[in-house]
Amino acid sequence: MIECRNINKVFKSDILEGPHQALEDVSFSIGEGETIGFLGANGAGKTTTIKIILGFIKQTSGEIKFDLKSMGSSRMEHMSRIGYLPERPYFYPHLKGMEFLTLMGNLSQVQSHLLKERIQKWSKRLQIDHALGKPINSYSKGMLQRIGFVSALLHDPKILIMDEPLSGLDPVGRKEFKEVMQEVHAEGKTIFFSSHIVGDVEEVCRNVVVLEKGKLVYQGLISDLIASQSNSKYRVVVRGEHQEVFDKNVSLLGDMTTSISIEKSEKEIFLKQLLDQKFEILSMTPDNLSLEEVVYKIRNHE
Repeated sequence: MIECRNINKVFKSDILEGPHQALEDVSFSIGEGETIGFLGANGAGKTTTIKIILGFIKQTSGEIKFDLKSMGSSRMEHMSRIGYLPERPYFYPHLKGMEFLTLMGNLSQVQSHLLKERIQKWSKRLQIDHALGKPINSYSKGMLQRIGFVSALLHDPKILIMDEPLSGLDPVGRKEFKEVMQEVHAEGKTIFFSSHIVGDVEEVCRNVVVLEKGKLVYQGLISDLIASQSNSKYRVVVRGEHQEVFDKNVSLLGDMTTSISIEKSEKEIFLKQLLDQKFEILSMTPDNLSLEEVVYKIRNHE
């Protein structure tokens, strides 16, 4: 769908500081129908990359390739298939919400009956319908995020590109946004959104692209990334007396409940020993790292 090939971006600075390389040889692809989280700390280069993909700024070198079949051949076709939500949306402040959405739909040449249906559907789903009669300059940051999300969906894009869409939302708003992302993906849309909150990406996406200081660290399945960084241990939780019999990595959980870390190769023998000693086995799960722990580990390694 969209491919970034060896993207470099150097910003010219003042004479004393010299140029700043924001992106260095970054290559990754966004496949049709994927849900991709774009992870990185603040300043990693996520917004710069998104602006280059959208054509707002020009890369120093490298190229952005749009798939001819799914995205068309011209810039006009590319943009008509993309729904975009910036990190800090600024809209015409003196327009009312409905006026703004109508303007955006008309600019995208959405037929009037479809525009009416989509405004009604998505404004209600994102709980901004009650404010469409109010001027935008009266909106809170969360309300601006909501109406921005609605406007990004009006022309029924093939791909949603969002820059920190959950930033500044309260917990209820974050939950609603993530649910809507999952809904539009179920309708066949591709989702690509940046975040520095690892948990949000893990909850919504199957794939992840990780940037660190302008360099690509990883692209692929979240499950593969976790598996590649995790160990071969299992975590067994048991209940019973005589917890002192365990000579392994043990955590006492209270109420005669114990958590024990064991190697994968010894799990059958150890489970038999537990049963022979009349312990109640409550659970046994792979002792894997979370995505947040994996990303933190990668950053420290870098």
